This record gives sequence, structure tokens and C-alpha cells, in this order.
Amino acid sequence: MIVAHLDLDAFFAAVEELERPELATVPLVVGGDPKGRGVVATANYMARGFGIRSAMSCAEAFRRCPEVVFVPSRMSVYREYSQAVWSVVHEMVPTVEQAGIDEGYLDLGEVAPSFDDARALAEAIRAVVRARTRLSCSLGVATSKVVAKIASDRRKPGGLTAVRPGHEAAFLAPLPIRILPGVGPRAEERLIAAGVETIGALAATDDVTLRRFLPGKVGALLRERAQGIDPRPLETSSERISISHEETFARDVGDPEKLHDELRRMSVKLAEHLRSRGQAARTVTTKLRYPDFTIRTRSSSLRVGVDDAERIAELACSLLDRALLDRPGPLRLVGVGVSGLAGDAQLSLETASIVPPQ
Repeated sequence: MIVAHLDLDAFFAAVEELERPELATVPLVVGGDPKGRGVVATANYMARGFGIRSAMSCAEAFRRCPEVVFVPSRMSVYREYSQAVWSVVHEMVPTVEQAGIDEGYLDLGEVAPSFDDARALAEAIRAVVRARTRLSCSLGVATSKVVAKIASDRRKPGGLTAVRPGHEAAFLAPLPIRILPGVGPRAEERLIAAGVETIGALAATDDVTLRRFLPGKVGALLRERAQGIDPRPLETSSERISISHEETFARDVGDPEKLHDELRRMSVKLAEHLRSRGQAARTVTTKLRYPDFTIRTRSSSLRVGVDDAERIAELACSLLDRALLDRPGPLRLVGVGVSGLAGDAQLSLETASIVPPQ
């Protein structure tokens, strides 16, 4: 397999700069009100030079750079630009796994007979996306999804990194462990405490040591990825697509009833969106952000899809209550999302499983 990971550079901010060219010359944040509880959705590269990053509070972004310009998110506009990009990509590569509004995987091996041809095709895709949409993208080309994703981030913005077959482990080895997909903050903390600070060090870790700080199958899976081994094929079904709504509060909210009301309001919007597209969702996810910016999620997966606001809200509220049992306290943000989307909504609502928090 020869796969590319395509990542649109600072996508939301880049769209705002196209719509308002004067924003291209200033530090820019797409997000909430810095005087309230807003969070940075995207920062342009000038703002990133001040250490501003996604998920940072807008108040902190303002403290780091008082000259930064804040603009609110406009998802409908971003979706239009995203559709234009992926239309271009589909013209050049038939098989695409769109992993999000601004990123996806491309099966280059399907149309390119050699690795060199695949690299040339990736270069052409980058150029055509730029010419047709005026947006910059970065690409990584490799023999697996995990290596391609990491490679796409090495020469941002607008760069291309190709990792030839047989060179995957050497490419990954010196990189910090935190950039390996699947290594979250808690796993990173455990790995570093054990002296495993690079991807190469994880790749060389023996079974006994690995089980000590990453129990179960997770450690073995991450070690394989650290070695450049990732047999996952591209997933082109609609189940990769998700929609969500979330709300950041002006003040932390601890009243469960108020939180339930927010989830019910969001569930109505989600249900309207699903029905407008003739879709149903098989997974409902509730997101919580605490005052210390810790994020918890709970998900419930159904055997068949649902497009009913009342049922989505019921599941979302139940998941919220489960999360608050594990960690009580007020919340800075609450959200609900649905995924596993498919047409021909069926309203049988038997719950199949509860997925542990991420």
C-alpha cells in the first residue's frame, strides 16, 4: 500500500484569510471571545509564533499576544471550502478516506505504479488544490497510515514528506513520543517516566517493560506503530463522518439539570441535521471539559441508527451522568456528537455497548 495523508494548513484561519485578505498579515485566532470562556479552534501561523495553539483558552491566547485578532467560527463556510478541496482530490485519486473536514487519507497506490510515481502524484495534488481552491495543504506519503500522518506534519505549511519503503522505523525513531497517534497525555507521562521519550525507544521496548507501563493490547499496538507497522486499510464508508455541537460556558456550570438542558438543545440540532440528510447515527458521544481543561468523553454505540432528538438526548444525558460519577464537579464546556452515520434511518434503539472514556 502507498498512502498519503493530506492535511489542510491552519484550515479555518486560512479560509478567513481568503475571505478577508487583511487578516493574512496579522496574528489570527478563530475561536471564542477572549473576554469570556472561548477556546482557540485554529490559529494562523503568525499567531502560532507566539505559542498560541488549538484548544488553548482565548484569554490565554490574548495574554500571549494582545495584538491577536479574534474571529468567530463559521462552520458552514468552512464546509463549502472543504467540499471544494475534496472534490479536487477525488478527481485525482478514486479512493479517499476523509478523516475530518480538513484531513484525509489517499490511496495513491491504486493509481501510481511505483513509489516515485506516488510522490509525484502527491506533489500534483498539492499544486492543484492550491490552484483551484487557493488553500495550502501538507502531505505525507508512506506505506502506512500512521507514518503518512506523522510525515504530513513535518514540513508545514505547504510541504511534502515522503518516507520510502523500508525507511519507516528510521524516520520515526528520533521523533518525540507524543506525536505518535494513540499516545495521549497520560500514556506520554507513563512512557517518559519509564525513560521512553522517543518513538524509536518505544519501538525497542521489550514485552515485560512494555506491560509494566502500558498494560493490555494498547502497548503492543503502539509499539507496532512505533516500528512503522500499521496494516489498517483506508475506510471509505460514511461511518468515518461525524457531526457535533458543543457549548463553552461564560461561567462553570455544575447543575446537572442545566447541563441536561444544554444537551437536549444540542440533540435537537443534531437530529435536524441527520433528518435533513436522510441519515441515522449509531454512536452518540458526550464531551466534558473541566475548569482545568481536562477533557472526558463517553460514547454509547447502538446496533442500528437513530435520528430522534429525544433518544439522542436521553443517551447524551445518561453518558454525562456516568462521566460525572467518575469525576464530579462543574464543567467549562459540554458537547454532544453523533457518528457512524448511514442512510435509511432505523429507529430500533437497543444499546450494544458502552465505549470507555477516551
